[in-house]
Amino acid sequence: MQNPAGQHPEISESAWISDKATIIGNVYIGNEVFVGPNAVIRADEPDASIRIEDNCNVQDNVTIHGISGSEVVIGKETSLAHGCIVHGPCTIGKGCFIGFGAVVFDCKIGDDVVILHNTTVHGVTIESGRNVPIGAVIVTEKEAARLPELTCDLSEFKQNVIEANLELVEGYRNTKC
Repeated sequence: MQNPAGQHPEISESAWISDKATIIGNVYIGNEVFVGPNAVIRADEPDASIRIEDNCNVQDNVTIHGISGSEVVIGKETSLAHGCIVHGPCTIGKGCFIGFGAVVFDCKIGDDVVILHNTTVHGVTIESGRNVPIGAVIVTEKEAARLPELTCDLSEFKQNVIEANLELVEGYRNTKC
């Protein structure tokens, strides 16, 4: 859908987008991306942009939005789980997992970070290979620096989510009806 500036999304032919998702404006969606029902991806404010790299999944009821002049970048093989909010300006590295109901705003998130469910991350940088525990509120650099390292269990979990959603993309693309 076009934004007020006349910009349209650019979506890879290999992506699968639910017919119930809303994508507006200066949005790029890469290869093999899954966008679930009721996801809202809006780059409609002036000079806002959203880039979702290859092999990501944007699950049901996720909201991605950028304020005027901001950029949102979602790195390759990143999962945005049900109902999370990613608000620009924001950069999320590759191989990350943003949990159910999490809110991420005005952040720089490194690679291989797991932000678990119902967390708030605002105005900080999170180093690669970290874990934000369930329900945490991370709003200072001091809190971000104290985050635990990613465990093998969580690393395996996020990889399983990526693989499951890539299978969904393939399955939905091959569905005839």
